[in-house]
Amino acid sequence: MRRPVALRLQAALGTLALAAAAGVVLTMPETASAAAGGATGYATQNGGTTGGAGGQTVRATTGTAIHEALCGRASSSTPIVIEVEGTINHGNTSKVSGDSCNTAADKIELKQVSNITIVGVGSGAVFDQLGIHIRESSNIIIQNVTVRNVKKSGSPTSNGGDAIGMESDVRNVWVDHSTLEASGGESEGYDGLFDMKDNTQYVTLSYSVLRNSGRGGLIGSSESDRSNGYVTFHHNLYENIDSRAPLLRGGTAHMYNNHYVSLNKSGINSRAGAKAKVDNNYFEDSKDVLGTFYTDEAGTWQVSGNIYDNVTWSERSGDNNPAGPDPQSTTTVSIPYSYTLDDASCVPSVVSATAGANKGLKVSDGSCTPQSPDPTDPTDPDPTDPTDPTDPTDPDPTDPPSGTNLSIGAGSDGSSKASGTSYGNVRDGDLGTYWSPAGTTGSVSVKWSSAQTVGKINIREAAGSEGTIGSYRVLNHDTGAVLASGSGAGVIAFSPVSLEKITFEITGASGTPKVAEFETYGG
Repeated sequence: MRRPVALRLQAALGTLALAAAAGVVLTMPETASAAAGGATGYATQNGGTTGGAGGQTVRATTGTAIHEALCGRASSSTPIVIEVEGTINHGNTSKVSGDSCNTAADKIELKQVSNITIVGVGSGAVFDQLGIHIRESSNIIIQNVTVRNVKKSGSPTSNGGDAIGMESDVRNVWVDHSTLEASGGESEGYDGLFDMKDNTQYVTLSYSVLRNSGRGGLIGSSESDRSNGYVTFHHNLYENIDSRAPLLRGGTAHMYNNHYVSLNKSGINSRAGAKAKVDNNYFEDSKDVLGTFYTDEAGTWQVSGNIYDNVTWSERSGDNNPAGPDPQSTTTVSIPYSYTLDDASCVPSVVSATAGANKGLKVSDGSCTPQSPDPTDPTDPDPTDPTDPTDPTDPDPTDPPSGTNLSIGAGSDGSSKASGTSYGNVRDGDLGTYWSPAGTTGSVSVKWSSAQTVGKINIREAAGSEGTIGSYRVLNHDTGAVLASGSGAGVIAFSPVSLEKITFEITGASGTPKVAEFETYGG
C-alpha cells in the first residue's frame, strides 16, 4: 500500500538536507546550447515555436535581472534569449516596470509578451519556491531549468502553487529538459506542476521530470473550460504523482514515450470530451494509469504500443471509469506533425538518460539510444538572411572585415582553456598555425593591456577542418556578458563594447576544432 506523497518524501528530504549542510552542489556541463534541436510536437504547429531566436542574448543570475531583461527590450515582442544561472527566489526577484513588460515580485511573470527563451546554463538554474507564470503570451521556450516547491498556501506563496502555469490566450510554448518538483500535495500547500487553462494551445513538454507532487498538471480548469489543447508530452518522467498526469478537460493531447512510475491514485485522466493519443509509454508500479476519473463527463483515448508493468486497476463504478485492465481505443486522433517512436521497452532507459535539467540536452531519435543535441542552435538568426549582422555567411567568412585586426599588435595577448596547442597561434597572422582544444569544446581569448572597442570578430578555421565548429558563444570576459551566440565559424558581429579581454567559447563541434586566427575588429 502506498503512503501519501508527503510521507514518502521524508527520507528523500532528509538526504537532501544532509547534502545541503555538507555544501554539496550538483553541477551540469559548462553550458547548454539554447533550444538545441528545435521544438517538437504541437509546439511546431500554428507557425512554430522559436522563442527568442535572432534576439539579443543576456545573462541573468536573479529574478529581478530576468524581469529587467524583459523590460529593457524595444517592445514586448522584441526577441530575447535569457541565459539563467544560479538560484532564483523571492529574495532576489522584484517587480520591474517598463513598456515591454508586465512583471510581478512573487513569480517570474511572462505576461503580454512574446518571442522569449529562458534557458539554464553554467552550473544550472533553479527557481526555488518561485513559479513561472505565462499569461496572454506566445512563442515562449523554457529549457534546462529546475522549478521546485512552489506553494499556494503557507509561506512563501507563488503562482497559485504551480511550478509552470499558463492561462488566458497563450500560444506556442515549448518546455524542454526541465525538472518540475514539489514536496507533497495540496494539504502541504502545493498545486500543479504544469497547468494550462483559459485558451492555452500548441504546447509541448519534452524530456522533463515531474515528481513528488499530488498533481502533475491539468489542461482546462473546469469541465466548461474546453478551449485548451493541442498539447504534446513526450520522453518525460512522471514519478511519485498522485493524479493528473495530466488531467485533460476537452481538447487533444498526445502522450508518447513517457515513463510513468508510482502514479498513486490515477494517471492520464481524459474527460469532458477530451481526446488522448497514448503511444509507446511505459507505465510502472502504478494505479489506474488511464481513464475518466472523478466525473461522469467522459473523455476518449487511442492507445498503442504501451507497456503496463505492475499496474493495478480499480472497479468501474459511478464517476470512476479506468480504461484497464485491457485498455482499448475509444477514438482515433490524427497527429499533424512527424515524430519517431522509441519502442516502449526501452523508454525507462532512454528517459533516464535524457529527461530533466542538467542532462546535457540529450534526445532520442527513435533508436533507443540517447543522442547528443544537434550543435546547430535555432536561437541563432536565420543564416540565409543577408541583413543579419551576426550571420557568419555575410560577409564571406574568408573575407575579413575592414579595419585593423586588433588581435595582432595593439598590446594583445591571449589565453585558453582545454588547450591542446598554443593560443598564440590564433593571433600570429599565419593560417598555417592553429589553436585546438584537447577535445571538442573549449575557449580561447584575446586580451589587451588597456581597453579596446570591439564590435566584430572573425574566426578562421584551419585548412581541412572547415565546418567543424558547431555552437559557440562570444563573451565579454571582463563582465561575463554574452555578446553573441550561434553556430559555425566566420564573421560574428555584435554591438560594439569596450573591454580588455574577449573570449570565443566553443560549446559544440563535430570533431576537434582548429582555430587558425581569432581576429578582432572595432565594428
